[in-house]
Amino acid sequence: MSVDLFVEDAGLFYERLGLSRTAGRAMGWLLAAEADSVDAPELAEALAVAKSSMSVALRQLEQAGLVERFRVRGQRRDRYRLAEDVFARAFRAKMAEFESFRVLAEQGLAAVGDDPARRRRLELMRDMYAFMMDRFPRLLDEWDELKGER
Repeated sequence: MSVDLFVEDAGLFYERLGLSRTAGRAMGWLLAAEADSVDAPELAEALAVAKSSMSVALRQLEQAGLVERFRVRGQRRDRYRLAEDVFARAFRAKMAEFESFRVLAEQGLAAVGDDPARRRRLELMRDMYAFMMDRFPRLLDEWDELKGER
């Protein structure tokens, strides 16, 4: 597999997760790049996209906590790099959504009353997200330990 194909596959992958394809391609490029950082015009050129599209994609990645923007002293352009431990950070951010799903399930339970079939579906939703909220922090702690050993 070539790096170009990986970048394109990353674009499709991240697009399925809700980012733009350009943002996904930028993630792929940053993951596979020889350089540890890039400025927006360089990345736009590398991916053959308009500078405006790249600007939107980088803003999306920065807001998602996947990339960090910084400036090298004496240079005029901002640079971008993958956030430190990017995937653990993204996973921790997603964990906040578990509570929202649990709360939504509780609202549904209050709305459906005593109907057993409808309650069962909502109870499964609530209980699964409560389980995830309980277990995932421990997994991330284990990851932090394992990562420290690498």
